[in-house]
Amino acid sequence: MDLFLTQVVPVRQKLYRFAYRLLGNEEDAQDVTQDVLMKVWSQQEKMTELQNMEAWCMRITRNLALDKIKSKKYRLADELDRAGDVPATQHSPHAMAEKNDVMIKVRRVISELPEKYRTIIQLRDMDGYSYQEIADILELDMNEVKVNLHRARKAVREKLQNIQVYGL
Repeated sequence: MDLFLTQVVPVRQKLYRFAYRLLGNEEDAQDVTQDVLMKVWSQQEKMTELQNMEAWCMRITRNLALDKIKSKKYRLADELDRAGDVPATQHSPHAMAEKNDVMIKVRRVISELPEKYRTIIQLRDMDGYSYQEIADILELDMNEVKVNLHRARKAVREKLQNIQVYGL
């Protein structure tokens, strides 16, 4: 019980944000987060064996969120990261509108990536996890994480350049 209170409860908000980004829906994200906490609570005997409790919880969150997507057969929300909107620091309405337009394009491009790329970009660039933590969460080799992150960023960059140059 002590491990649950000291290592799982404090990351509850991270688990919720991760589920929300995958599902794009507050209610579903809350449901998944609750399911994760229940599952972790029921498997407390495994906690002492784990090296990275947070990665284990994130992996459970990812799996339950993907199960929910498959079971409902609904698509991911167009905006991957509504919860992480960048606050506008400029005061000019024109500058704020332009910045908002760019963020919408970036989110749209990211949301069109394959699930693996989308998840890796989210974990690294939005949530700030290390390569090793991402490897633990997704159960991948660290080199595979680096390669997939590079490919995902390259795909986003190329798509954004095409939008800028060709209006595609």
